[in-house]
Amino acid sequence: MRLSVLAAVSLLAVAAAGCTNETLDSFDKVDVDISKVSSKTSYQLSPSIVSKLASMKIDRSSPIMLRIFKEEGRLELWKADRTNRFQLVRNYKICAWSGKLGPKMKEGDRQAPEGFYPLSRANMNPNSSYFLAINTGFPNTYDRANKASGTNLMIHGACSSSGCYSMTDEQMLEIFAFARDAFDGGQKSVQLQAFPFRMTAENMARHRDNPNIEFWKMLKVGYDHFEVTKRPPEVNVCEGKYVFNQQAEKPFSPTGSCPAMSTPGALQTALASYNKTYATAYARAMSKYAGTVWIEPSEAQRKAIVADQRKGRELAYAPTGNSLDAGKLMTEREIAEQKRKAEEAERRKVEAAERAVREAEEAKNKAAADFAADVAATKAEKQARGVGYLPVPEHNPGVASAVEKKEKKPFWKLFSQDSEPREAQQVQPVVNESAALQADQGSGEAATPAGKTARTAAVAQETDAVATLPVAGGEAGQQVVEQTQKKPFWKFWQK
Repeated sequence: MRLSVLAAVSLLAVAAAGCTNETLDSFDKVDVDISKVSSKTSYQLSPSIVSKLASMKIDRSSPIMLRIFKEEGRLELWKADRTNRFQLVRNYKICAWSGKLGPKMKEGDRQAPEGFYPLSRANMNPNSSYFLAINTGFPNTYDRANKASGTNLMIHGACSSSGCYSMTDEQMLEIFAFARDAFDGGQKSVQLQAFPFRMTAENMARHRDNPNIEFWKMLKVGYDHFEVTKRPPEVNVCEGKYVFNQQAEKPFSPTGSCPAMSTPGALQTALASYNKTYATAYARAMSKYAGTVWIEPSEAQRKAIVADQRKGRELAYAPTGNSLDAGKLMTEREIAEQKRKAEEAERRKVEAAERAVREAEEAKNKAAADFAADVAATKAEKQARGVGYLPVPEHNPGVASAVEKKEKKPFWKLFSQDSEPREAQQVQPVVNESAALQADQGSGEAATPAGKTARTAAVAQETDAVATLPVAGGEAGQQVVEQTQKKPFWKFWQK
């Protein structure tokens, strides 16, 4: 079992821990001309790198490990030497990473993952839209146990990120070649360790108020194991938590209870010595940062400090900078003053908005009052001029004359002696004497006895018809009948 070997070398690692982690400045710069690379998947490491590896007693095809620190914006590449201890061989500046410090929890949160991820050859993507890519394997066993979600979280080229760790194409070409050579040499799984920052006593004290501090304390155990042994720790998950280099008789269940576990004795001794030194350093750091808070910058704030790097490049090129340059340490007094200024600015903003609403309402009311005044003034002016009003109705002589003319008697009634009311005369039926007379004249029958007889019969028949009409009021009706039977004036001259 690997842990037995780990325990045997752990004490040696503790003794050498103070002299590791030295950045190899000569390895930081990637001197590759992409335009001269015929095949990006078969690119071979430069002769200078191979020579340097040989001087460190590291074989070209030996295993590798990747380690990321968000805050510094760094990706480290470690490679096993011939004693099976890992040494730092490359320290790349990450071109872009999105979000802030802290783990990725759900799809679309723009967070780059943090934790321990095993990478196989299947995670390598030579056909990526971002030059070359290695899938981080998110979500891993721990992420799934804690219901974290997300897909296609990569280490890739193109220097543009939405939840990924993005490198330059030159850097990605070299990282891809290191991984390919390790898999060709027989490595089955490359461990990716992604941390928010280096888990030193000072950094842990500086970030003590961050809401992710408990999660980071859990990651720190794995970080410490690597710092002590210089070998990637064996990682398991139980009760939804990471556990490192633990021996157990029963299998681990990601969401189940942790089985009985134990740490190898030699490793436990080495960790005890390491933790004692750490505790002293942490107490010193707490004294240094007492009364202060680290203000974590946003992605936009990080981008602002490296905006000039985008000049002359494609729009897709989007370096983000690191949190150390963009963040700041503030005292509690400075934070309180900043909070007061922010609240004051917000208060002024609210007052300005309320004042704008009030002024708009006053302007509206004034406009309405001005309009009403204009209407009243216009109305008064028209009234003074007599414009726009109906005239007072006056007596119309013409109408009265028409009524009087309409009520005059026909000229032949001037000789009538009846004094009955006008209403009765209007109701009285008129015998069609003129029609009968015309009939007599037209036919010549009036001059003959037979004609007279026919005319007299017609008049009598018409008179009888009138007499049979129902007339309201007996006396009034009698007057109507009597008037109907009166002889017309022209008959006074008839014999």
